[in-house]
Amino acid sequence: MAVPANLDKQLDKAYENLDLSAILDAPVDALAGVSAGDAEKLAAAFNIKTIRQLGTNKYFALAASLVQLEKASG
Repeated sequence: MAVPANLDKQLDKAYENLDLSAILDAPVDALAGVSAGDAEKLAAAFNIKTIRQLGTNKYFALAASLVQLEKASG
C-alpha cells in the first residue's frame, strides 16, 4: 500500500521508498536517530525487533497515551 507521506527525515535512506508494510517490518534502527546499539537494547529489554513491535508495545503505547491525556487536560 502506498502511503502519501514524506518520511525522508524520519527513516534511514535505505527505507525511505518502501511501502508501509515493509517499513513496519523493518528493524527499529531503520528509524532516523535510532542506532544499532539502541536497537540491541530494545531487543534485550522488550524483545522489540521491528518498527511494528515498537509501535504496538504496551509500555510505549501507555506512555504515549498518558502524554496525550496530559495535553487534552490542559
